[in-house]
Amino acid sequence: MNDLKNIENYLYRMGHSKQTIKSYLYAINNFLNVSPNAVNYKYKDVLNYMGEKVKNYKNSGTKNGILGAVKKYYDYLVDIGRRNDHPCRRLILSSRKNRDIIHQDLFTSEELEMLMNRDERYEKLRLKNQTLTSILIYQGLTVGEMINLKINNIDFDNGTIYIKGSRKFASRHLELVPKQFRIIEKYIRESRENLLKCETEKLLIGMRGHPITVEDINYVVETSKPLFPDRNLNPMTVRMSVIANWLNEKRIPLEQVQLMAGHKWISATARFRFTPIEEQRELINKFHPLK
Repeated sequence: MNDLKNIENYLYRMGHSKQTIKSYLYAINNFLNVSPNAVNYKYKDVLNYMGEKVKNYKNSGTKNGILGAVKKYYDYLVDIGRRNDHPCRRLILSSRKNRDIIHQDLFTSEELEMLMNRDERYEKLRLKNQTLTSILIYQGLTVGEMINLKINNIDFDNGTIYIKGSRKFASRHLELVPKQFRIIEKYIRESRENLLKCETEKLLIGMRGHPITVEDINYVVETSKPLFPDRNLNPMTVRMSVIANWLNEKRIPLEQVQLMAGHKWISATARFRFTPIEEQRELINKFHPLK
């Protein structure tokens, strides 16, 4: 049913602006022109259609705009009683930064391990930089959390590190990996004392003897950029990679990763879970093949 005028009236009734309605109608018209049986589409049919659109558009805003228009079409059908279900209300596309995660730009666990073997210009900084790097690649802390770490946040008896909560992130205890014990313990016992030139309980001390800064952390990470000359290596992409690897490599349950990442909303964690739209279609066709 290609009744764009009635759809337009519905969108006006829903309070959308003229420009938004114009965009919706354009996308809906394109959808209906290539989908003559759209009124009877099921979830997998809409997914297949969006799969083709994903191939044609690189901009995530365009892709999500198309999906939004398709959803409005089915909202309209439900509103007029033509359908009593909505085939794609829960369909979500991974997007570029609207907090967009581009999974191919992230780093695998093996690639992150390479950061531990960086060349050191100053030997006295080796243990500190290994401690800093290990906490980044194994616990996935933010730069702010790294700066605020204190010596007593490390619990060697229980094998954990405590991260204090903030306005954006929840507090949590994370397990240390076995190889961190020796590095961090030796850093605290030997290297930190040699570096220290002020009185502080902060864990990580910079070359000048004071607690590390944002610039210090960025420098340590970015000096490893030659390992990945065509990739965007920085503390943020390291943290994003760690969270994505927890979900997609190690298959840790979503709710547990939410706690590990310190996310206050599970939706912030779910965006790191990667299921290619082609894989979604394959799974649907495998278990619910078209007849």
